[in-house]
Amino acid sequence: METIQLVISNRIATVRLSRGKANAINAVLVNELLECLLELKANDQIRGVLLTGHGEFFSAGLDVVELYQYNETEILDFWRIYDRLIRRIVSFPKPIVAAITGHCPAGGCVLALGCDYRVMSEGNYRIGLNEIPFGIVVPETIFHLYSSVIGRGKAYQSLLEGKLHTPDEAFSIGLVNEICPLDDVESHGIAQLEKYLQFSTSVWAQSKLNFRNALIQRLTPDFATAFEPTIKQWWSAETRAILEKMISKIKHQ
Repeated sequence: METIQLVISNRIATVRLSRGKANAINAVLVNELLECLLELKANDQIRGVLLTGHGEFFSAGLDVVELYQYNETEILDFWRIYDRLIRRIVSFPKPIVAAITGHCPAGGCVLALGCDYRVMSEGNYRIGLNEIPFGIVVPETIFHLYSSVIGRGKAYQSLLEGKLHTPDEAFSIGLVNEICPLDDVESHGIAQLEKYLQFSTSVWAQSKLNFRNALIQRLTPDFATAFEPTIKQWWSAETRAILEKMISKIKHQ
């Protein structure tokens, strides 16, 4: 695998996003994570998953530099597989904990939102969904996912403002369950997984799916209906101009 690393210890799989400095999300990363989670779901020797990043990034979100170059077919295919990945994480029957090593905006935050528990590093980091300031229409399915974690009112205001939260703010609104020093994030994530693994595997898994059934149903509408506004806006002159400025800034950093 090019963009993720997999380590298995004591029946827990650590899936580490490992694509460049910031783990920006492209089609290759999404496909590899989809495949990895499918294999871990089918592997009876694996009882839990820790999803994490490296350095001071969990993930900086979508790789707009690469995605900007995709043609119409490629961007449509990307949103399809990204939507599939969100649903696969949310409906994953085994415990999955996000160990958020640093920054976690936009698409990175979406991945973490699908997990059962989120541990974030304290410090000068940010987490949240800031798509609107960058000209990206937020699909209704992602609003449902965000609101399932922090509530409809907070999700509504946070999305409309493109709000990124400090770790303390994120903890205060329930966006993350725990904050700790960066060096302890993964060990705290493992500790939470071990708490879940004390229980009956089948009872825990079925209860999780029962609790998430309404959310899963909201995440599985007709793809065209849910994502057509996002894809249409992606090609608008307004959004292309915003993305061009963003890409120029990234390249000059």
